[in-house]
Amino acid sequence: MVEHDLAPLQSWQLGPLDQVVADAIRRLRRAPDVQRIAVMPDVHLADDVCVGVVLGTHCAIYPQAVGGDIGCGMLAVPFELEAASLREPAAAGRVLARLGSAVPARRRHRRHSIPMPRELCQPPLSAPELESLWRQVGALELATLGSGNHFIELQADETDRLWLMVHSGSRAIGPAIRDHHLERAKPAGAGLKVLAAQEEPGAAYLADAAWARRFAETNRRQLALLVEEVVLAVCRGRLRWEGAITTDHNHVEREAHDGTLLWVHRKGAMPAHADQPGVLPGSMGSPSYHVLGRGCAAAMCSSAHGAGRLLSRTDARRLVTERELHRQMRGVWYDFRNAPRLRDEAPSAYKNVQEVVRAQHELTKVVRCLRPVLSYKGV
Repeated sequence: MVEHDLAPLQSWQLGPLDQVVADAIRRLRRAPDVQRIAVMPDVHLADDVCVGVVLGTHCAIYPQAVGGDIGCGMLAVPFELEAASLREPAAAGRVLARLGSAVPARRRHRRHSIPMPRELCQPPLSAPELESLWRQVGALELATLGSGNHFIELQADETDRLWLMVHSGSRAIGPAIRDHHLERAKPAGAGLKVLAAQEEPGAAYLADAAWARRFAETNRRQLALLVEEVVLAVCRGRLRWEGAITTDHNHVEREAHDGTLLWVHRKGAMPAHADQPGVLPGSMGSPSYHVLGRGCAAAMCSSAHGAGRLLSRTDARRLVTERELHRQMRGVWYDFRNAPRLRDEAPSAYKNVQEVVRAQHELTKVVRCLRPVLSYKGV
């Protein structure tokens, strides 16, 4: 294998990197055509390429540096409602119960599927098997939340206004697109595979990944509409869409940085161009932030995408008991019946989001701090 020089690295960290994370980033710095790398303060280990890493290339496209959940991101929308409306246990309980019925984690029954919006019907995906997959399951997965760290949260800002925050992505179609194109990619060393942007396989991946981003954003908006129906029924509160903030954190885009056009890959990192709005969530028991990008050139105009995992899911399930989860979630409404399956999402499984915000003060400025009021996760 040809040895490559290390690509330049910029990093914003809470402390020294774990050795396995540092080793993974070093391998990535040696990959062909990687021109520069930025590491966000929420970085943590993941398959192939760490979450919280941004890399720029001239021509090479690395699907693993985007990940499987292409277009996964955040949507925040204010309600015409005060958070005090959910202070009473009865109201919070009704909202949680209705969310459990209205917002499935996985596929809907065909009789309850949502019509596919016109903008997702054209152009078709690049391969017949991908086109067949989304036509079979796309409508069944539209407006489904997913599991793991995907969530719906009702939050209160400093004025006690109620906000909705949605975290979800492209569901099954994102991993299918990644896997399909990885089969057609060339080995690049260190377990990575690469496509050339100017050749047909690379162009096909870029088109399919752009479609997955549109699907993911549409999915979040459909989820928000379902939540609005629930809150309207219980508390008579509507969303104010003119105040919506939307961003995603798994994508590849063509951007100019320092006078050079690069393919900027973000995996677990959101864009933070000058004055670009963003949503930076904490854990389900800690604050979240609305931010504006500072357009930091050294970071390729990027930001952390959240608190970032501190413990692996295995370690969290080993260390966090149900009782401890209840203690950490004090003051936040959630369905305690799901506690056995939520221990790996406990607040202590994540980094301190306030420290993440401080570590990246060059990258973003805080507009609004929100505290969690009610958390709903698919299990």
